[in-house]
Amino acid sequence: MGKPTGFIEYLRELPQDRAAAERIQDWSEFHHHLPEAKLRQQGARCMDCGVPFCHTGTLLNGMASGCPIHNLIPEWNDLVYRGLWKEALERLHKTNNFPDFTGRVCPAPCEGSCVLGINAPPVTIKTIECEIADRGWAEGWIVPEPPAKRTGKKVAIVGSGPAGLCAAAQLNKAGHLVTVFEREDRPGGLLMYGIPNMKLDKQEVVLRRIKQMEAEGVVFACNTEVGKTFSAERLLKEFDATILCTGATKPRDLPVPGRELKGVHFAMEFLAANTRSLLDGHKNGSFIDATGRDVIVIGGGDTGTDCVGTAMRHGCRSLVQLEILPKPPMERAKDNPWPEWPKVYRMDYGQEEAAAKFGADPRVYLTTATKFESDAHGHVQAVHTVQVQWERNDKGQFIPRHVPGTEKVLPAQLVLLAMGFLGPEQPLLDALNLERDPRSNVKAEFEKYSTNLKGVFAAGDCRRGQSLVVWAFNEGRGAARECDRYLMGHTNLS
Repeated sequence: MGKPTGFIEYLRELPQDRAAAERIQDWSEFHHHLPEAKLRQQGARCMDCGVPFCHTGTLLNGMASGCPIHNLIPEWNDLVYRGLWKEALERLHKTNNFPDFTGRVCPAPCEGSCVLGINAPPVTIKTIECEIADRGWAEGWIVPEPPAKRTGKKVAIVGSGPAGLCAAAQLNKAGHLVTVFEREDRPGGLLMYGIPNMKLDKQEVVLRRIKQMEAEGVVFACNTEVGKTFSAERLLKEFDATILCTGATKPRDLPVPGRELKGVHFAMEFLAANTRSLLDGHKNGSFIDATGRDVIVIGGGDTGTDCVGTAMRHGCRSLVQLEILPKPPMERAKDNPWPEWPKVYRMDYGQEEAAAKFGADPRVYLTTATKFESDAHGHVQAVHTVQVQWERNDKGQFIPRHVPGTEKVLPAQLVLLAMGFLGPEQPLLDALNLERDPRSNVKAEFEKYSTNLKGVFAAGDCRRGQSLVVWAFNEGRGAARECDRYLMGHTNLS
């Protein structure tokens, strides 16, 4: 490394976020940027650690440890320290098609396994990654690079989320003619309609990459749902190969009394309609308004946080977030050692905003909803809750049991269910007669991605289940590699 003592000389620094009271007044991204001198110091903190766990990309105890796309983190940290930004971008693009996405929305498992993080704050990997990508756009280094020649092979990608975009970019680079089918009115999938604008700007970040891909020859067919408006038979007939990247979009429901009431919605209904209204410039018929309402978000994770942040920007009257799991510890527990992902208490942006307005973290732990109460018009007006404790059943499985005497009734005119996803929607998979695994995902071996149907591959959440954007990148790139091998008999894709 260029600065062997950098990790001793410099403390970890992150760019400040815009003040919570300010940022909830708009939909702009909430992160500020570090000046170049500070960024180079942060790059200098990257150690000559011998074995850089930051880019291992393995699963430990069920969670990602290190970067799943194996970003060459020590290399581009060192290049940033030395002021070689263009070279850093080249190294970053070798493993990551869209670092401007992951630099904003990835939870950074790389930082959780940073060797420096054993006994000190880890390197600010995510911040540096985002700045490298943004510098590339600002300097004009990122430009369309269409392939020098075409193979004549036609490939269909079904779904334009993170896995689909990576697969399309890689296969187009290999010279194939790529068409990406998307049932929504705009490409991007989860990146477009699942992640709010204040985390990932649609016009300035997502659509500029889409335009780059179009200039390189990728065709996006929006408002086209394969299996309905474009038949599965036609898909197999017109294309030499297909990669399914449809995501895991079937939400987990909460079947309690009153679930059918007006005002009880799945999180993605709320988030997608909000982003669509921002992009269209008006509130359309599907818009779900939290303005002036008591809002209850059921479930945690990124989706729950995004519901909190969106409701805050609407101007909700109050907000409570129910978490069925216990509150995480402030520091790593003994059974959660490095380099596992640290399961510790964090205040994400949405909770920070709610705390700034209402005085406290909105999350209530070890609590679940038991009933939605109706008003005289069939609209939800309250949520009945109870505390839970986790116990083992007769099979040895941990299950939540209600704690008598802890019942409460909370006012609510809007309830958002953010409890995760159960797997991919099934109609297209049924139409193609694809084998499924026990969790209803497309059955396709990791690193091979081929289904039981010749020439049809699967990648991302529809194959592995709900996961991180960076895992979708891993799978999209891997499926592209195997698809290219299938079409050409060999591959140069990584």
